[in-house]
Amino acid sequence: MWMIRSPGVYRPQEDTDLLVRTMSEAALSPKATVLDICSGTGAVAISAARAGAARVTAVDVSPQAIAAAWLNSRLRKLPVELIRGDFTELVGVRSFDVVVSNPPYVPCQQATTPTRGRRRAWDAGPRGRAVLDRLCPILPHLLSPQGTALIVHSRLCGIDTTLDQLRGSGLKASVVARQMIPFGPVMRGRAEWLESAGLVEPGQRHEELVVIRADRITP
Repeated sequence: MWMIRSPGVYRPQEDTDLLVRTMSEAALSPKATVLDICSGTGAVAISAARAGAARVTAVDVSPQAIAAAWLNSRLRKLPVELIRGDFTELVGVRSFDVVVSNPPYVPCQQATTPTRGRRRAWDAGPRGRAVLDRLCPILPHLLSPQGTALIVHSRLCGIDTTLDQLRGSGLKASVVARQMIPFGPVMRGRAEWLESAGLVEPGQRHEELVVIRADRITP
């Protein structure tokens, strides 16, 4: 999907495509309300709107991302609601039938995540979980009673950690899609550090992407 973006906004890549395909194959209600967390260019939100979602909301902390998502959705004449801010601000305010997210998940040496610049779109702390660890525990509070969440990230971030956090918050969770891809430029540039940190095997230059589905458990 062709998207307009500024340099500081994440370019839709294999993880975006995998999440969109999984969302399409999940047979979710066409009249669902959808929240796209860490929306970037709005590619996933736009795909949900095209699929007939009743209402699509996209949230991102980056003003550049919100501007890109606004332009991309308006050029396609799709009614996507755009919110600039942290996704935690929606807890207790709104709930959604479907929550999708392609959050920053690339491991980096810095303990704190950047608040500006290009790296903000992908850097997520030494284990790549700076955003994931905030997102997983609050998902039940963003989902409607029979809601579903789909999250894409790299195996490097710890699949079991994500599953444990989601299940610990009362959701039913499992891996529903996988895809092996070669390292992109960012990962190639960090390959030696990733090896020294024990996140990849010596000489490894590929990673597995996964989509994890989490569902509210109906009493």
